[in-house]
Order: sequence, then structure tokens, then C-alpha cells
Amino acid sequence: MTYEDFADSRLAALLRYAVMLTGDPHQAEDLVQETMVRVQLHWRRVARADSPERYVRRMLTNQYIDWRRGSWMRRVLLRAEPDESTPVGTDHAQSSVDRDEIWSWLARLPRRQRATLVLRYYEDLPDAEIADILGCAVGTVRSSISRALATLRNEYVEVCS
Repeated sequence: MTYEDFADSRLAALLRYAVMLTGDPHQAEDLVQETMVRVQLHWRRVARADSPERYVRRMLTNQYIDWRRGSWMRRVLLRAEPDESTPVGTDHAQSSVDRDEIWSWLARLPRRQRATLVLRYYEDLPDAEIADILGCAVGTVRSSISRALATLRNEYVEVCS
């Protein structure tokens, strides 16, 4: 497989994954672009990997975790893609408020915890693959997910009380 074949077949999926990590389509595009430049520079090593897609996803995740752009998450209004399956009779304003609130909760999580949640619940990966992508032990993945969910639960309880 060539770099061009890989990029043509996997770029859209990598971009969707990056949007879930960053919460912003423009930041996601920057993240994918920077990652794909690195992938192209090291394509021989990536192509020799057992799973080039997993290798690239790990590169993208590490790039996201290591990004040193300051507090951009606090300055950006995070929005998800519109949900096409929403019934017509729902309150769209409340849906937007709920979605923005969830994004703000996720934005407060440390990057590694957010990455583990995205890999688990958006990408639907098992603990072992998440550990492989993040370069850590399976137990670390489980504790990161547990801590992230506990933080989100606490945020929810505070809002409801």
C-alpha cells in the first residue's frame, strides 16, 4: 500500500476521530494535517507496521496529547456535527445547550482521559487496543476511563443539584 492509497482510504475516518478528540473541526484539520505530514515523512516505518491505521491513529493521539497551544480549549466554542436522526418534535435550543454543556465538560478533562473516552465510546475500541494506541498498560486505560467518568458524573451532579 502506498501513502497515497492510505491517505485516500483513511483520511475521512482520521478526521472524524480528530474532531472527537479536539471538539473543533478546524483544530481537527490542523491536527490531521500535522500528523499526515509526519506519516508521509516516515511512511516506510508506518507501512511495515502490523496495522498501519493503528500506527497512524497512535501518532495522531500522541500529537493531540502533546499539543502545546495553550488554553485554546477554553477559548473555543465546541460544537458537534448536527445529528440527522433527531426527531422533528424536539426542542433544538435545548439540544444545543445540552451538546455544548457536554462538550464543555469534556474540554475540562485532561487530554489523556479525553482520548481514552473517545477511543472507547466513539471509536468503540477494546482496552488492549486503546493501551496500544496510547502506549500504556491496560490497567492505566481502565483507570483513566474510570477517573474521566467519575469527573463527568460529579459535573452532572453539581449541575442537577
